[in-house]
Amino acid sequence: MKDELLVERTKAMAKPPAEVRFPGDRNRRKKIRMRGIKQASKEIQGRLDRNLEELVDDPEVFLPEIKGDVDQSFFSKDLMAKTLKEVSTVSAKRHDIRWLRKRMTKKGGDIVCRALAGSLLAASEEDRSTVAVFKNPLFGVASYIRRGNGKQSHLAGIQNHNHPKLRLLVWDEHAKSGQWFFSWDGGFVFTGSTPNPPSEWIDWSLDNASIDLSGEGDLRWSAGLEPETIENGELTDTGWLRLEFTDGTLVGLSRSALANTEEQFGQSVAMGMLPPRLSDIAQADWIWRPAGWPEDRELPAAGIERLEEVLNTWMRFSLDDSSLARACRSSILNSIDDGFVVGTHWFPEDSRDSFLEHMNGTDEERAAIACVLDSLNHGIHVRTDGSVLDLEEDVVRLEESSCHPNLVALWSDYGLTILEDIYGIEGDEAEAVLEKQAKRKQGFGAFLRELGVSRSVAMKLTRLPWDSEALPSPLSFADELVRQAIDRGIASTVSKARKGRGLDMAMGWAWLTVHERTESDAWRFDEDSRDKGGDWVPALQALWDAASELLLNDNLDASQDYESSMRWLSEVTGTQLPPQ
Repeated sequence: MKDELLVERTKAMAKPPAEVRFPGDRNRRKKIRMRGIKQASKEIQGRLDRNLEELVDDPEVFLPEIKGDVDQSFFSKDLMAKTLKEVSTVSAKRHDIRWLRKRMTKKGGDIVCRALAGSLLAASEEDRSTVAVFKNPLFGVASYIRRGNGKQSHLAGIQNHNHPKLRLLVWDEHAKSGQWFFSWDGGFVFTGSTPNPPSEWIDWSLDNASIDLSGEGDLRWSAGLEPETIENGELTDTGWLRLEFTDGTLVGLSRSALANTEEQFGQSVAMGMLPPRLSDIAQADWIWRPAGWPEDRELPAAGIERLEEVLNTWMRFSLDDSSLARACRSSILNSIDDGFVVGTHWFPEDSRDSFLEHMNGTDEERAAIACVLDSLNHGIHVRTDGSVLDLEEDVVRLEESSCHPNLVALWSDYGLTILEDIYGIEGDEAEAVLEKQAKRKQGFGAFLRELGVSRSVAMKLTRLPWDSEALPSPLSFADELVRQAIDRGIASTVSKARKGRGLDMAMGWAWLTVHERTESDAWRFDEDSRDKGGDWVPALQALWDAASELLLNDNLDASQDYESSMRWLSEVTGTQLPPQ
């Protein structure tokens, strides 16, 4: 009995202490996750199993087909020769686990074979459930088993040797040394130090490019172009990109097709080659010239040089497809050093009128542009961003075809010239108008039209023989009402007529009576003002009739009628007219 109790006590003492649990702790075991490591799905594991089995069966399965020269001399520095030689050694040792472990961590020797040894070791292991993930924005995502000190990209490429893009990753160092590789669904070739893509690779790359192409064989074209255009190199209004590959394949890409790519076209083609330098296997040309440019005149040499720079930039994937057309056109347009350039059109020096007529805008806006041109003693370039450049060349370049944005850009420097030469506005008045428009940013069409009407009215008002300030009351008030009615309409004078004082109140009542605006305003005027004003109505009516003929109908003979009517109004109001 005692022995049984002792045993029970011993069991109790052997139990571990009770776990201490904190609020919220559900005692979940947290998995430790290493960055870039994951559990492979059945699909991924199955694919890797097949790839690794193929690698064990033939360790050279990842190698490209050798179609270029390989220098296998004793002192050769040819990386491909070095790789091919050592691959044979690794292949012979592919079942020697101990040897593979040493080779995959060895610092010296061929770098590709280091990754190959690690991959063969992974192939010998039964558990392949844990994989690493290789991510590259250009080549994509791939799962692989990481073993040894080989480059991750090399391990991923070897273990995914049937992937047309990923397998290129193995040969990055070789590509840096000047060797070329071309990979596609149907093959993988090494062309040595000469970029010599097979026609099959070009066809596959174009079929899988970011722009859908029509045609087949050695002639391809995008939407917006016709095959005859490509074959004959014909010009189009918007221009197009011509690519000629080393095997003679011609490709035409329209401006509209280039404007809508999600991936750059050149990049989508070149990612099946290493190094991805499209310029080494294709020649690019932009087929376009400005509208109006003579067929028998060569484009400026500076423009051709700049165009080549733009195309080379695009071939290096440093210029977006959507920006290519504009950059190509600008390189040509901005090199023209004579005549007039507006938008994508060119006009010779003797076609200024045609140049102005081509611009979108009102007659007033075109007149303002013409005024600026008349004031220039040098060339000028107005950019789309609003900046204005003075040029030594005798050329006018306007990147925008509309008058308004050009006038906005030119207003600060040439606004005073426009106001003085066209509208006769000078001095402080001109400065005020200039500043007001700069802040207001009204459409120049409406602004200039209003300004023209205003100046026209002002000029007409000079026909009146007296200044309002020189006339005595209430004649001065009558003259002011006449001038305002001509300038801004009769409706604008109603409020002014109501606010007169003394004799001006009587004249205000007379004015409202002449224009039949008294119905609701009688209470505003005292009886004496209504009586006096009523007596003045005939003379004021005659004055307004004469002013209408003189100023609105441009009957200059009515000037005498206006003078006579003002004298009549002077007599009935008992005032003295000053000498003219």
